[in-house]
Amino acid sequence: MEPDLFTAAAEERQEKEPSSTPLAVRMRPRTLDEVVGQQHLLKPGSPLRRLVGEGNGGPAGSSSVILWGPPGIGKTTLAYVVSKATNKRFVELSAITAGVKEVRAVIDGARRAAGGFGKETVLFLDEIHRFSKAQQDSLLPAVENRWVTLIAATTENPYFSVISPLLSRSLLLTLEPLTDDDLRGLLKRALTEERGLAGAVSLPSDAEAHLLRIAGGDARRALTALEAAAGAAIDKGEAEITLATLEETVDRAAVKYDRDGDQHYDVASALIKSIRGSDVDAALHYLARMIEAGEDPRFIARRLMISASEDIGLADPTALPLAVAAAQAVAMIGFPEAALTLSHATIALALAPKSNAATTAIQAAQADVRGGLAGPVPPHLRDGHYKGAAKLGHAQGYVYPHDVPGGIAAQQYAPDAIHGRRYYEPTRYGAEARYADVVERVRERLRGEARPSDGKASEG
Repeated sequence: MEPDLFTAAAEERQEKEPSSTPLAVRMRPRTLDEVVGQQHLLKPGSPLRRLVGEGNGGPAGSSSVILWGPPGIGKTTLAYVVSKATNKRFVELSAITAGVKEVRAVIDGARRAAGGFGKETVLFLDEIHRFSKAQQDSLLPAVENRWVTLIAATTENPYFSVISPLLSRSLLLTLEPLTDDDLRGLLKRALTEERGLAGAVSLPSDAEAHLLRIAGGDARRALTALEAAAGAAIDKGEAEITLATLEETVDRAAVKYDRDGDQHYDVASALIKSIRGSDVDAALHYLARMIEAGEDPRFIARRLMISASEDIGLADPTALPLAVAAAQAVAMIGFPEAALTLSHATIALALAPKSNAATTAIQAAQADVRGGLAGPVPPHLRDGHYKGAAKLGHAQGYVYPHDVPGGIAAQQYAPDAIHGRRYYEPTRYGAEARYADVVERVRERLRGEARPSDGKASEG
């Protein structure tokens, strides 16, 4: 038997017994106008609108589609809405469990339905990236001849996970993560509509905020948690889903954290200051609070990159590359696995030797520039490649360092106004001790100066 998920009988049972099916299924949109989020794909004249026959139609009316986006944002929903709006058979397969045999069975069934009943078929293939090249090849004849309208979903970049012939024959639509406002509207509908909870319970603002945090932009997760919490509240005889009931139901404590308010900046500040203070346990605590509150992992990664230069610098030259690698990994994998990468980077930065010498160096140099200490570039350092530069004295007398033993030419590089000033004052912590020795030898070679006895910047 074909794996047809939404048969007429199943739909009839759902309408008669809405409480017997999951809330996430009951609240599935029936039209494109009910779809939550994805407004960039739902504008008049968009491919999805034309796919369901709205507007001027055209080639997109029967094109196959690849939907790319994170879990729980409506890929299955869009496929179902398309099949309903176009009155086509809807068959769902998962690339996790299906193979070429199942695909061919669906295609054969689609050809029979089209020939015998004039009924076209929508094949929804979830997680197409799990199909091998050979398995994806088996879809090509059906897509090419339009025996089925293929709607394939993937959470991975289709340019790497879908074969080129199939990609070129399909419309690629990128779905965006759902916002809190998108989910808030969905929860309101689920609480009030007859096919949802029909007003059986209410959701106070503190419980709603916690539910949005644990949903993490996933509509399915939000509705599943809401349904479980509503059942628990009803069993207790309560008219509202309290924060305590929600916490008990989803087994996750509410985090006192407002991503758009003071707590956002306070916790982020505490994370960085704990890293600066080398308290790895406190740093991990604040990192966990940010993760559990649903903080954007890219924001956390950016703060770690800043910390690597601001508070560690050359005391551990590997800190910045590690933080950058962590940020790249986080952008590629997202939560929940990104928590491991952020923990890795946080521990390394917290335990690294610390130096703010790079920070104070650029701050001192910027202060001089803002204070008017600049002056003209010394003539021998100016560009001498254009015609007439020699007549102006540009590049005359410049000593090429590679021609000098040791590679350091004793000549003036800084403008007169700041000649002799010292901005970089390395510490003796970690690897920076080596730079401290090097910079003194270089300065003595360049301008014959000794290190100031007070260890602070001097005007020379």
